[in-house]
Amino acid sequence: MTEEIFLEERNFTISFTHAGERLDRVLVMLCEDLSRARIQTLIEDHDVLVNNMPAKSSYRVNDGDDISVNVPPAYDATPEPENIPLDIIFEDDDVVIVNKPAGMVVHPAAGNYTGTLVNAILYHCGDTLSGINGIKRPGIVHRLDKETSGLMMVAKNDYTHHALAEQLQDRSLSRRYTAFVLGSLMPPVMTVETQIGRHATNRLKQAVLHRGGREAITHITMMHSHGSSFSWVECALKTGRTHQIRVHMEHIKHPIIGDKLYGPQKNAITAAAKKLDLSDDARETLSAFPRQALHAHSLSFIHPRTGEVMSFHADLPSDMQALKKALT
Repeated sequence: MTEEIFLEERNFTISFTHAGERLDRVLVMLCEDLSRARIQTLIEDHDVLVNNMPAKSSYRVNDGDDISVNVPPAYDATPEPENIPLDIIFEDDDVVIVNKPAGMVVHPAAGNYTGTLVNAILYHCGDTLSGINGIKRPGIVHRLDKETSGLMMVAKNDYTHHALAEQLQDRSLSRRYTAFVLGSLMPPVMTVETQIGRHATNRLKQAVLHRGGREAITHITMMHSHGSSFSWVECALKTGRTHQIRVHMEHIKHPIIGDKLYGPQKNAITAAAKKLDLSDDARETLSAFPRQALHAHSLSFIHPRTGEVMSFHADLPSDMQALKKALT
């Protein structure tokens, strides 16, 4: 059963007396019951919004800024090692490549304090795991959404973590995803380049913004189309914003099948399926697919210690194999 989390929302409007000060320092004064460390964690977890947008602790507030703070119940932030099976694709003294299953959360957060990839990695790696990304995300260089399956890399020491983080920053690291989407992609090869930030009214969602967001670039190639109804596409990330592929596919009107947050609606899938000569079982597979049909199938990077280009591939998981079969 999913734990129900009750958030306490606090709202403030910055006055001229605080203008120019760091966001975290201002919130320490406004929220006297919260430590600066707790406030910084809330900011990092995007539980603090400035004018409906995430901001950094170092952000200098302005007169009139509207700040909302969502405070989840206090919880011990230190994850415990758990003996959870992992599908390890590769491992050496510096890095672990894991094929994460759909349904597994990457790191502890409200409602998911156990059973995460971090808990499993802590058990597997013991005390050797990098702590550079904080006690809640030790070794985690990048993340996948809970319901996205596929390849992730975990650094086992600080040297490797720094190097891989730099490759993410300079975009020399390659990450490619397979997605099944609504409609037929036209043109069949495109680059989507937008700004992405927090949705104005739904704090669970990200959205394409006209200004004020962060640069987001996705290269999309249609691998196969099923009439005009559905497509199998490959998405290559140039940047790595939260929900980036899911937001971009919705933005170009080709939302990912099974994506409950960004669409498509079940009636749109049903209507598209009627255009194809599909069996009843195939149509049910499409309309009832329980998660976003998104899989991180390819990962390439330069090994920080050897300088070797490392490339890995993960086949589609069984649920997406069934989806592919339904469309052939």
